[in-house]
Amino acid sequence: MLLAIDIGNTNIHLGLWDGAAWRLSWRARTVAQKMTDEYAVLARNFLDSAEVDFQSISAICLSSVVPALTAVFQDLARRYLKLEPLTVSSRSDLGIKIAIDMPEQAGADRLCNAVALSQLYGAPAVSVDFGTSTNFDVLSADNAYIGGVIAPGIRLAHDALVSRAAQLHKVDLVPPPNPIGRNTIHAMQSGIFWGYAGMIDSLLGRILAQLDAPAAQVVATGGMAPIFNEHVALIDHVAPELTLDGLRLIYELNN
Repeated sequence: MLLAIDIGNTNIHLGLWDGAAWRLSWRARTVAQKMTDEYAVLARNFLDSAEVDFQSISAICLSSVVPALTAVFQDLARRYLKLEPLTVSSRSDLGIKIAIDMPEQAGADRLCNAVALSQLYGAPAVSVDFGTSTNFDVLSADNAYIGGVIAPGIRLAHDALVSRAAQLHKVDLVPPPNPIGRNTIHAMQSGIFWGYAGMIDSLLGRILAQLDAPAAQVVATGGMAPIFNEHVALIDHVAPELTLDGLRLIYELNN
């Protein structure tokens, strides 16, 4: 079985691929200060919930945008699973071209999303990944990763607003009853949610126009993807495991 690990700034997403399907998918909070042994306990609990032990894992594929934890999980793989992990970077064999100015600056998660787009949805295509930042990643018609957009995540925007305004408090990130809020909570929800939906609509429209591919597939992933799928017309699919699928496909390509 393949253990896929996507280390993001907010969450660590672990997936267990049994050769035919994701047997288990699990998220944990990213804590850069945790040590190898602490994450080994977390990984063991994850595998126990699927009635799998460390010895059943035959391979590990890893993407990380938190350098401090890249080394921690590499150490975990070597010490506890006796495996050398495949760590995704722009130097990995990805099966697609990387056509950006500085390939080494591309986040591993963004490369995984581009590979998953290519293999599962075809080119051209766009992914929208709702995480700490909201990343738009673009695959051109000739199957090349040509970059995209990095915008502040909706939770980050919400927290920034609340932290800088003394009379504003946290609200649920859901659409309010009407765009014109008749109280402070609904006004904040309208500004944050509908403002964000408008940003996504606008950016997708501009991206698809530049691609000259109005029929390109748009795939959303990340925690907020399902709710925005209901309100952003240009999203075609929601793929909760898109990044993990990219890890799986990169591992298969390299083995």
